[in-house]
Amino acid sequence: MWKKATVSVVLPAYNEEEGIAAAVLAFASTGIPDEVIVVDNNSKDATATLAAQAGARVVPQPVQGYGAALAKGLQVATGDIVVMCEPDGSFAADDIEKLLLYCDDFDVVFGTRTSKTMIWSGAKMDSFLRYGNAAVAKLLEYLHNGPCLTDVGCTFKAIKRPALTRVIDKIDVRDSRFSPHFMILCIRSGLRCIEIPVNYKVRVGQSKITSTFSKSFKLGMRMIGMIVGARFRRL
Repeated sequence: MWKKATVSVVLPAYNEEEGIAAAVLAFASTGIPDEVIVVDNNSKDATATLAAQAGARVVPQPVQGYGAALAKGLQVATGDIVVMCEPDGSFAADDIEKLLLYCDDFDVVFGTRTSKTMIWSGAKMDSFLRYGNAAVAKLLEYLHNGPCLTDVGCTFKAIKRPALTRVIDKIDVRDSRFSPHFMILCIRSGLRCIEIPVNYKVRVGQSKITSTFSKSFKLGMRMIGMIVGARFRRL
């Protein structure tokens, strides 16, 4: 609980058995979440079992995709504030307090991984990913009249319940473009949004989304297409 507000943490998971238990326990150890939800996105390993053993509420999502998993988590979360994060060890659970502090004044808080001093040695944030994320974020900021933005791929976000009810039915991106899609929905819905830096650490295992330069580049181009296209349609 946070200042009398209940808090849900949503972790999308696809074959994350290496780090899922540690991620659940890390958030639980902060003493803040009232529930930690692990959305099992058709994992072939022991992700669901290990998450449940660590104390998480495990929710299956048969529709494959990063966005599909997060959308499911947002739908089933019960907290007054819902926090999304990754279960791969790349984020610091203690940073949840930072996001929640800003929830006192804002409806939605976006994390950013591109602040130099917050990127840990060995984290997967090379120059291409860092500058690419910042450039695409600026495109989103300018086209959709958003707040100062420097990252379109950071999962670590927090949204208050009244704000979530205004966007939840508009979410229609189920793949890896979910993050900028969610940001656009929040901004275009007139919600008070802000971006703050969060720690970005070495992840456990290999990324399914940006493991190679080619995958990162293709995703970036698809994000740009979506961001530009969204500028010309009603959301």
